[in-house]
Amino acid sequence: MRLQEDKQYTFFITGGGTGGHIYPAVAIADELCEKGENIYYIGNPDNLEYEIVNQKGFKFLPVKVHGMPRRAGLGLVKWCVELSFAIMKSCFYILKYKPDSVFGTGGYVSAPALIAAKILKVPYMMHDCDAKPGLVTRKLAPWASAVSLAFECAKAEINNKNCLITGNPIRKNFKILTKTDAREALGLKNKTTICVMGGSQGARTINDAAVDILAKLSKEFDIQIIFQTGKKNFERVIEQLIKVYPEYESDANLIVRPYFEDMVTVLKASDIAVSRSGSLSLSELSASGIASILVPYPHAAADHQRKNARYMEEQGASIYLEDDDVNAGSLYEILSELIQNPDKLSELQKNALSLAKFDASEQICEKLISIAKREN
Repeated sequence: MRLQEDKQYTFFITGGGTGGHIYPAVAIADELCEKGENIYYIGNPDNLEYEIVNQKGFKFLPVKVHGMPRRAGLGLVKWCVELSFAIMKSCFYILKYKPDSVFGTGGYVSAPALIAAKILKVPYMMHDCDAKPGLVTRKLAPWASAVSLAFECAKAEINNKNCLITGNPIRKNFKILTKTDAREALGLKNKTTICVMGGSQGARTINDAAVDILAKLSKEFDIQIIFQTGKKNFERVIEQLIKVYPEYESDANLIVRPYFEDMVTVLKASDIAVSRSGSLSLSELSASGIASILVPYPHAAADHQRKNARYMEEQGASIYLEDDDVNAGSLYEILSELIQNPDKLSELQKNALSLAKFDASEQICEKLISIAKREN
């Protein structure tokens, strides 16, 4: 509860494109709102963040910006013009709403607001999720008031003396929700449950392998499978499923959806996950105490997903599987071994939970508010 003499601060929160940038930003926005602060969210209205932020009820300030082309040419020129307009619009927002501080989670969507903050001398803080920090973080970190990081090893690549190793901000329900309640919310029974997901965008390699073994896993082991296909891949997955398992809709062990708005409930309901290895996914898997089979996206910037997955493997919390090695046979072999070996499954789950950090949002918000107070 805010004391009468306390000032209400205004924060700009920015980050978008994928869940790995959006959800940490939203977690911070949630925490700041609970403290009574005033929040504006800057993002691309064409991206997933627009939908998520509107559902949360935050004030959304749109900027149009896309990822930087990898090659020189007309596309790069157009991108530079687009970025310039996005920076000017962000400057307009800062002059109009006068934020006390700006918080960005990296990635191209956060760049305009952070650059505008630098130009207009508004203090900003950054967070980077990955073992290998992204380009925007590396380039803008030297002028940031503080940088929070998910991995200790990332600190070596950040030119900023005020680095905090906090882990990733995650939603509070990861700490509160029980497995029993999560399963009940999804209409599932209290038995072994596998979550298959490829992030908010889905993953075709994982999807193709999973489709061919859903029936086998359900019938041989009587386990439940929650399958998030990604919105772009849903129709293709359903077409494949109809061919290989026409009666899948009547199988009470299966939930197949393009996307889950509430991934907290999905992950807390699960025992094992097959997943890409974006850093936020790893934080959420750890917070849920899930044994994971990690398949890094092979074309991720700076190969950060491989670095993330290798770290989890080294901690004894995950099984590492290269994208090229993923097929129905390899996936079924690993899953069936885990299902039939409860000691190994339990060890992976215990090691994953030991890596969980539940107080990242609180740490980051305390730092943000201290930055705002110092500025005032």
